[in-house]
Amino acid sequence: MSRAGRLAKPSIVVTYIIRRLIGSVIMLLIVSVITFGIFFVIPRIAGATPESLASRYVGRTANQAQVTAAAQRLGFTDPLPVQYGRWLKAIAVGADYDYGPGVEHCPAPCFGYSFINRRPVFPDLLDRMRVTASLAAGAAILWLLFGVGTGVLSALRKGSVFDRAAMGVALAGISLPIFFTGIVSLVVFSYGHPFRITAPGAHFTDITVNPLDWAYNLILPWITLAFLLAAGYARLTRAGMLETMGEDFIRTARSKGLPERTVVSRHALRATLTPIITIFGLDVGLLLGGAVLTEGVFSLPGLGKYALDAINNQDMPRVMGVTMFAAFFVVVANFIVDLVYGVVDPRVRLG
Repeated sequence: MSRAGRLAKPSIVVTYIIRRLIGSVIMLLIVSVITFGIFFVIPRIAGATPESLASRYVGRTANQAQVTAAAQRLGFTDPLPVQYGRWLKAIAVGADYDYGPGVEHCPAPCFGYSFINRRPVFPDLLDRMRVTASLAAGAAILWLLFGVGTGVLSALRKGSVFDRAAMGVALAGISLPIFFTGIVSLVVFSYGHPFRITAPGAHFTDITVNPLDWAYNLILPWITLAFLLAAGYARLTRAGMLETMGEDFIRTARSKGLPERTVVSRHALRATLTPIITIFGLDVGLLLGGAVLTEGVFSLPGLGKYALDAINNQDMPRVMGVTMFAAFFVVVANFIVDLVYGVVDPRVRLG
């Protein structure tokens, strides 16, 4: 390759990354507009008043005078474009919130200020993020290993007893909701006899404090969540492998005398990974935004339970904060998936 060709390739990669970054920022802006519209514009169209919107910020115990004062202080009487600009500016540079007795500063990134808890939302999101990230990381490793591994073996042994049994279990995993398998798992492995071998939920130890307790408290949520998602990965991998194994380039690789293990791992599986990476990125991004049902079943203090508590308390700043936080992870996951495409699948071009 010439010197000009060697220089051109890095420039193509950098251009590709910059384009994807710009696209991710634009997507986040679009999500912010949609989020603002859901919480502010649509209620106005439905007949909501500034006072009724303010009541979602001050909680159920506030009287009418407090609600009216809050509507004025929060700027709900201003035009909607002004409110959106102020909300977006708070995320970028922070904001000051007047809650009546005083003014509280919310440093950037300010995802809102909870007038019920009297504290900014972002520190709470970071604190709950430790639990949700721990849950997502462990479950992701399990469902990726077992899901993809089972799908490959099923494709290579199509029609065998293993294939039929694995796909039957996968069908059950997809069909059974997480709140059912979670409760059954708790009854059998945490509260039942003689299988009381896992933590009963509602416990979380940071990995930096005690790694063994961290894993022990999360092993049952990991397995339960991985069982649900690994089933879909197994079926997707099996279908992709069966389709790929009949392609011409697989027959060419075999005709060259390559070992079957090399044909499967370096050719067939690599071509099958593209849709799996797409789904994996979306699943992890969504989980990092809060595994609502799993955290609810096992009483884990993560982002999902934080969002449920905020909805029950009508604390809209916390609900909006979780929404934007979750959207950020989904967009980042898609950005990473786009970059991985070019490495995993040689058919994907960066141009």
